[in-house]
Amino acid sequence: MPSIDKKEKKDKGDKGDKRDKKEKKEKSQAGHKQAKDKECKRKRGAEAAADAPAKKAKGATAGGVTGLAAAEFYAAHSITVSGSGSAAFAPYLEFGQTPFSSSLLAVCARFAKPTPIQSACWPIVAGRRDAVGIAETGSGKTLAFGLPVLHLVAQDHGARVQQCRRPLVLVMSPTRELAIQTHEQFAEAGRALGIASCCLYGGANKGEQLREVKRARPAVVVATPGRLLDVVENDRAVDLSEVAFLVLDEADRMLDQGFEKDIRAIIAMLPQGARRQTVMFSATWPQSVRSLADSFLSDPVKVSVKADELAVNERVDQVVEVVDRMRKDARLLELLKAYHRTRRNRVLVFVLYKKEAARVEDMLRHKGFKCVGIHGDKSQAQRLEAIEAFRSGTVPLMVATDVAARGLDVPDIEYVINYTFPLTIDEYTHRCGRTARAGKKGVAHTLFTDADKAHSGSLINVLRQAGMPVPDSLLRFGTTVKKKAHASYGAFFKDVDPGAKPTKITFA
Repeated sequence: MPSIDKKEKKDKGDKGDKRDKKEKKEKSQAGHKQAKDKECKRKRGAEAAADAPAKKAKGATAGGVTGLAAAEFYAAHSITVSGSGSAAFAPYLEFGQTPFSSSLLAVCARFAKPTPIQSACWPIVAGRRDAVGIAETGSGKTLAFGLPVLHLVAQDHGARVQQCRRPLVLVMSPTRELAIQTHEQFAEAGRALGIASCCLYGGANKGEQLREVKRARPAVVVATPGRLLDVVENDRAVDLSEVAFLVLDEADRMLDQGFEKDIRAIIAMLPQGARRQTVMFSATWPQSVRSLADSFLSDPVKVSVKADELAVNERVDQVVEVVDRMRKDARLLELLKAYHRTRRNRVLVFVLYKKEAARVEDMLRHKGFKCVGIHGDKSQAQRLEAIEAFRSGTVPLMVATDVAARGLDVPDIEYVINYTFPLTIDEYTHRCGRTARAGKKGVAHTLFTDADKAHSGSLINVLRQAGMPVPDSLLRFGTTVKKKAHASYGAFFKDVDPGAKPTKITFA
């Protein structure tokens, strides 16, 4: 028995010694690791302290201006920036302050400095934050989202962007003209980086567009919602599963035209959450657009230039003239003799209806004017041909319906003549925005008749807001503002949340 007890004690002692040795070894290793971690932290701290001056200097250049200079810039241009962390994004006031490559900035060579919406939005989008941009027409919104998106694509994907299996960027536009214009700017800016862009829109040969997608394997797809859904669902020619950047351009117009269902269907096909960066640009900020932003943007930073409501560019000289309906043709000819006397400067004449556009175009040609026209009765090829002739200056006089009120970006349009007043005051504002683009000045001359008197109050408000003279003949029609109506929700649409769920009502 004693021998057994001694053996048990010896075994227990050996186990205790082993356990003690193991614990000592673990403590020694832990102490060594802690010492190593402390040394690494000390080294990183020393490196950070050494690099701090260089990083600070670099931030002063790459991060734009800060502090008082940024506040003065925002105040001077009536810019408000809101959202969590928005104070961290200082505006870029010069092209040299941006992180963009010189090859990417080549598209801005004709401009002296960024526009206000570009200055404010570039650091936010380049900083990988979801964003909302609200600015007037002709303010440079396309490059405001285009350059930082292309910069991030090139940075993230390198040489792989030259032949993409699936697109990385999706830009949705409400009209084919705006889609084509956006595509052209993306193609020009991305060419030096090897980033291809394709455009998908209705009213044109779908087969040719599909062949172009297959050939180019683009990193960027610019599309109207209807044609994009057709190509994705029916032809399965485009896979949206790797889209990392989504842009909703002219979101207010897309909702006005009833694209919300298509937009939601398309966004459901995209990567969700942190896998996708979304930016939304709009000329106005109505409740319907806010609901869409709340649905698809994650903690966005909002940039608003001037105000959330649509306003005419302050560089546009607005002239309103009340005329008799029967004298409109004669007055148009008189204006063209004054504004288009050289027959070389660009003048855009807006009418309301397709048949009216054809009639005015024929009348002007009969009177000896060289002109082109775009409206819904012309094929897409005819419209593109007309726009190109107008843009190049081959035919500097154009007659158009409101298909050209948005999406026609020709920097040198000196005069806009509203032969017929549009159906809404918003369209009037967009028409005026076709002139005074890229920092230039322009004139918008409007022929107002008794048939347009329902819009007199709204027009008077727009003129007063811009500090333009209001003719007494216009005041005689009254200053009452007709309440804006929505296609689905009527005149009280601002009081309705389109994203709200239906409520069940029980009757007693």
